[in-house]
Amino acid sequence: MKTSTACLILALAAPLAADEGNPQIDFGKFAELTANAGAEREKRRISEDKFLEMAAEEGTVILDTRSKAKFDRLHVKGAIHLNFSDFADETLAELIPDKTTRILIYCNNNFEGVGAAMITKSAPLALNIPTFLNLWGYGYRNIYELRPFLDIKKTRIPFEGSDVLNRETE
Repeated sequence: MKTSTACLILALAAPLAADEGNPQIDFGKFAELTANAGAEREKRRISEDKFLEMAAEEGTVILDTRSKAKFDRLHVKGAIHLNFSDFADETLAELIPDKTTRILIYCNNNFEGVGAAMITKSAPLALNIPTFLNLWGYGYRNIYELRPFLDIKKTRIPFEGSDVLNRETE
């Protein structure tokens, strides 16, 4: 089923391969990248236990790509921030210069019971998907994505940010 979906995407994208009038936009290559990265992404979706284990290992980066305002309110402890809309060769190289660095990603759709700090998105548009795809497209190959949907009050993943501080002082 996944292979046929990827083939359908490529078939639909083929006529659009050369976005006429703008060589900086290439939907056909995007569709190809999506098909190729999709198979790798599925192999790299990890459990809460594995996420915690990897996060504790030296050299691992936890990347949060939500808005800076949402990041400041609540994020996985130790995460670094780069707004998804700021992804480019230069900004990624500044933050994660070594493309072999292990990168852990998560998004709003991994956690329930959070409120405004992590608003759930439409499932096909969950931020982990384009984050994985873009990191892959920029040449990062050591990416792992948190798989489960976790209750924020029960997860063992630690958080920090102003919402955590406000809850502690209440």
